[in-house]
Amino acid sequence: MSGSTACHGLRRNAFGRLELTTTEGEIHEGVVPVRPFPITAPDEGIALVDPYGHELAWIERLSDLPEDQRRLVEAELASREFMPEIRRIVRVASYATPSTWHVETDRGPASFVLKGEEDIRRLASPALLIADSHGIHFLIRDRHALDQTSRRILDRFL
Repeated sequence: MSGSTACHGLRRNAFGRLELTTTEGEIHEGVVPVRPFPITAPDEGIALVDPYGHELAWIERLSDLPEDQRRLVEAELASREFMPEIRRIVRVASYATPSTWHVETDRGPASFVLKGEEDIRRLASPALLIADSHGIHFLIRDRHALDQTSRRILDRFL
């Protein structure tokens, strides 16, 4: 790890919060890992920030960390980030918005309401980000990899 503070260790304290110990022996409690590019480079460039958003350390790649520290960072990221990845669009209630979508995700089946076509954002091709009526974001990492039925449904909204 490198960054504004040299890192010596990362652990969970008695209260379940991440704690960073620098090589100088400083202890920073409540450290939060942040992904600057969660979709395009999820395992690269992780910042460890204090509760005020100040960067304490920078992790070039998660795989560079010792196994125990990597698991801590991944668990913390998973608890903060909730972005199911759509694997298949089963059906939509209507092709006019608002419309209820029934999908299969990497976290199981889900349904959500799409308020309008503007809630489908194009990311770096071929990825899409869909925001439901509650602000939950669903990711389609590669719209071309979806099955034919899913692509056909999706094309009606793009």
